[in-house]
Amino acid sequence: MTAIDDLLADARIPTAPHEGFDVGAALRRLAADAAAAATTPNPDLERAVQAGQRLSVVCRWVLNRPDAADHVDRLAQDPGTPMDEGHLDVDGALVFACLLHLTDHRESAQFWWQLAAGAGHRAAAYCLHLHHLALGEAREARHWLHVVTDDVLDSEAPDSVFLATLEAVAAYVRRTGSSHASAPTGGLEMEVDRLATTTAGSCIIVQRPDQQLADRLHDFTRR
Repeated sequence: MTAIDDLLADARIPTAPHEGFDVGAALRRLAADAAAAATTPNPDLERAVQAGQRLSVVCRWVLNRPDAADHVDRLAQDPGTPMDEGHLDVDGALVFACLLHLTDHRESAQFWWQLAAGAGHRAAAYCLHLHHLALGEAREARHWLHVVTDDVLDSEAPDSVFLATLEAVAAYVRRTGSSHASAPTGGLEMEVDRLATTTAGSCIIVQRPDQQLADRLHDFTRR
């Protein structure tokens, strides 16, 4: 063997397994670590998911109110009227926003909730609180919760006990499915999609609901 062969032999990387290294045990440890990571709840993610579920429960309650279609009917009348506090049916804006949320037009729902909340509708502000919480937008969520509970101008503002009760009821409905509030039907969802396609140059529905959608909502609430 030459000197070069000796050098190459010394430089060779050993390929035999290290004594005492248990490959099976190492793989089991990796699997256990991965399982633990998967089952450990992420508080922020869990809070966002619960907020989204509560919002869906609240929206279904709003949509199933006996007078929900009447308010959307008034909102659909006279489309040339400006959408400001003096001319806007704020309850109709809330119902329309909840319908938009339940039919997966979330940005449009935010627009209409903001219109209603700007006109002093606390339920719309609460929906915005849950909406932003579900998106992980903590600062915006805190702002709208403050709007809900601010009693400077309104001594009858809901307090923390009322909100805790509301969220407990929503959690119960979410967990048990015990609710008479129906989700939007396929026909109602199609009407919302139709309205969305007529909104020129934008994916957000900023126009009022039309009479055709209001009539479909009347059919839905009568059931």
